[in-house]
Amino acid sequence: MKIKYVKPIKLKVLTLVFFAVGIWGIAFGLSMPHIGYTPTISMTITILGVVNLSMGGFVGYLLLTQVKTPDSRKSSKYKREK
Repeated sequence: MKIKYVKPIKLKVLTLVFFAVGIWGIAFGLSMPHIGYTPTISMTITILGVVNLSMGGFVGYLLLTQVKTPDSRKSSKYKREK
């Protein structure tokens, strides 16, 4: 499956956001029982933090492995002028 090329700055921002929210979710989820919340809510927040970390890893993988291929239709030397 071929994925469309995405600008690297967008992928960097997405990676940073996913990792930051994932770490925050895990930390908050693990500290919730000490505040007085039920264990099921804290476990859910922790699992969602782990999901965010994995999404950050996937977006980081896309950032590191994507290759920009030039489109031959756009860079023709013999373009017709309007």
